[in-house]
Amino acid sequence: MIDLYTFTTPNGRKASIMLEEVKLPYNVHKIDITKQEQFTPEYIAINPNSKIPAIIDQETDIRVFESGAILIYLAEKTGKLLPTDQKGRFQVLEWLMFQMAGVGPMFGQLNHFKKFAPEKIAYAIERYEKETLRIYGVLDQQLANNEFICGDYSIADVATYPWVAIYNMQGLTLDNHPNLKRWVETVGDRPAVQRGMHIP
Repeated sequence: MIDLYTFTTPNGRKASIMLEEVKLPYNVHKIDITKQEQFTPEYIAINPNSKIPAIIDQETDIRVFESGAILIYLAEKTGKLLPTDQKGRFQVLEWLMFQMAGVGPMFGQLNHFKKFAPEKIAYAIERYEKETLRIYGVLDQQLANNEFICGDYSIADVATYPWVAIYNMQGLTLDNHPNLKRWVETVGDRPAVQRGMHIP
C-alpha cells in the first residue's frame, strides 16, 4: 500500500495519475497548501522541503518526495512506463528532467503572476508567457512524429500532462501547436488520467 500526500496542483496530480496507471493500491492524505498544512512538523518529517506530493511505500518503508523521483520510484517498483533498455530509459528520463526543470517552473511562474500575484507585473507575465509558448513549441516538435513524447506512453507524459492541460486556465490556446493539442486530448482520454486528475 502506498500513502500519497497530495493536493490539487499539477505536481500533485502527477503522482495520482501514476498510481492509477500502474494500478497500485494507495491511501490519499490531503495536504491543503492553502492552509499551510505542508509546514506541519508531521509533514516536514516526510518531506523536508514542505512541498507536495510525497509518498510512503508501506511495503518497503521507503519515503519519496519530489514528483519526478516519485514517478521513477513507482515505475521501477512496477516495471511500467519506464523502458529498461538504456537508450529508451534515458530518452524518457531526459524528457522527465525537461518537465521538472522547464515545464513546471515556467508554467508555474506564469500561473503565479497571472492569477495569484497581488500586483500584475506586465514584465513578469510577458516573460513567463513567452517561455511557456516556447516550451509548447518544443513539445509540439517532439510530438510531430511521436504519438507520445518518447514514442510509447511513459512517465514523461504523466509528468507533463497536468501542466499542459491547464492551458485554458492560463488564458492560452493550443491552436498553434496541433501536435501538442492532439497529445493533450489523447492523454486526457485515458481513464487512469481522468481518475488521477480528480484526486484528492
